[in-house]
Amino acid sequence: MLPPPQPAPRLEPRAPLSNPAFEKARTGLWASLQKHLAAVYAAEARFLQAVAFADALPFAAAAASTEQLEDYARCRAALRDLHTDETAQLEVLTKAIRTKGYSEDEKKQLYLLIAGYLDIAGTAFDLLRTHVPTPLPKEEEQEETAARFDRVRKFARLNVKGIKGLLGGA
Repeated sequence: MLPPPQPAPRLEPRAPLSNPAFEKARTGLWASLQKHLAAVYAAEARFLQAVAFADALPFAAAAASTEQLEDYARCRAALRDLHTDETAQLEVLTKAIRTKGYSEDEKKQLYLLIAGYLDIAGTAFDLLRTHVPTPLPKEEEQEETAARFDRVRKFARLNVKGIKGLLGGA
């Protein structure tokens, strides 16, 4: 009599050995981005509350009280300063990732986290352009910050997609 058939051994794919330095960096980046998003969300909420008096955007400054305009200016300055600070930190962070000895796949993971953050934070920072009084004097520093933020966003996306993706490769 033949013994009953034995089930084939299950072959589980082995997870590649992870780079401990990368794991630490990814975990740290994730925690840091969550904290930064909390600050962005808080500044966005204060800014939206400060402009809640407006019936339409852009709004007529003459339709707001002096107190409302002062509160708006204070909250706008806070959001603008946060935008400037976040952009500077993201520029440094993307440069650091580029120069680290991580594999390309590891770098893509970090850039993907950053790209997600940039998309979410970018919606809050776009309020600086859309929720304004008419006429708003030109703010060269804010325009430069917005351009730098957009360059970091494009750089992160480029690194997630990779050169092969741009050339139509795998």
